[in-house]
Amino acid sequence: METYEIFLSRALPDPRVLGLVLSGSQARAGTATARSDHDLYLIAADGAPFEPRRDALVDLVVMTLDEFRAHAMPGSGTEWNRYAFTHAQVLKDTGGIASLVAAKGTLTPDEAFAIGREALGGFLNSVYRCMKNARDGNLLGVRLDGAEAVPACLSHLFALHGRVRPYNKYLEWELRHHPLTGWPAAALLPRLESALSDDAPTALRELLNALEPHARAAGHGPELDSWGDDLPFMRGTS
Repeated sequence: METYEIFLSRALPDPRVLGLVLSGSQARAGTATARSDHDLYLIAADGAPFEPRRDALVDLVVMTLDEFRAHAMPGSGTEWNRYAFTHAQVLKDTGGIASLVAAKGTLTPDEAFAIGREALGGFLNSVYRCMKNARDGNLLGVRLDGAEAVPACLSHLFALHGRVRPYNKYLEWELRHHPLTGWPAAALLPRLESALSDDAPTALRELLNALEPHARAAGHGPELDSWGDDLPFMRGTS
């Protein structure tokens, strides 16, 4: 089985390799373990002698430049993979690869607003359902709605900062090494954990009340106000 180092010795000097990008744990300092492979994206010109592979050493995705340009971007169907390019390392760039990686790994203001608004709507819906389940004594519903609220809350918070929400594997690392302004990991992480428990109503109300001024400052007030008289109920002020 060809090692990562031997693979690089073949790929980097090959003129048919237009770009090479390292992602995953090996690209994020302090997250790799003894079992971590090397996640690579190889952008190839026609005729490049490289095939995708996935083994214990290397997980290689091979794309044309056009395929790579579209990958993980809105409307591509692969938006789920966008965080792969946040903190990714560009090992080879024959022109434009680094800028494409940067565009995938961050959000434009328009993207951030649209993602933030949609995520806020999902968060508020889950908060409302969680509160109703708590009122009615449905503890399973409380936990499930808490679990659904957390990803939406995180997507909204990261969008407010123009950032892509991390994969769950990297969330704590991201919050501790690249903190969100006004949301220290030491305060946010326990709230998120509580939102996955029977204490979800309290945790979600705390998150909502802390999040609301930031959401309004970002222009998402109409999404909050659309809940009318239910918003005080969700806040715990009625």
